[in-house]
Amino acid sequence: MATTPTMLDSRMVRRKKEKRPDWGIPKGIVLLATPEGWRHSVLTMEGGMLCGRLDVPINTDPQDARAAAARMVTELARDFHDADVEVSWDPPREPWSWTAQVTLAAGTEPAPPESEG
Repeated sequence: MATTPTMLDSRMVRRKKEKRPDWGIPKGIVLLATPEGWRHSVLTMEGGMLCGRLDVPINTDPQDARAAAARMVTELARDFHDADVEVSWDPPREPWSWTAQVTLAAGTEPAPPESEG
């Protein structure tokens, strides 16, 4: 039985150049230990928020979870905004909740937003 070629079979599919994300440069992190796993909220300089599950096992040590969250935010800032950031964790107020301040690294300026033209 012959198969009909699909677009994926017959040629390479290319993505359009992606525009910068609508959410802005990170300025803070909230990390929560929940019974279902580690959750995060990333606050942005423009007032937005990106929330989700941290991609670590549920029984990950809090110090390792904080390191994973910081790594995620620094990679997002670098990949999507061409900016280097530094993450500084605040002393915890609760045993299941941590906050961090995210600042642009010294000498770093984010890339200007691309025009929609």
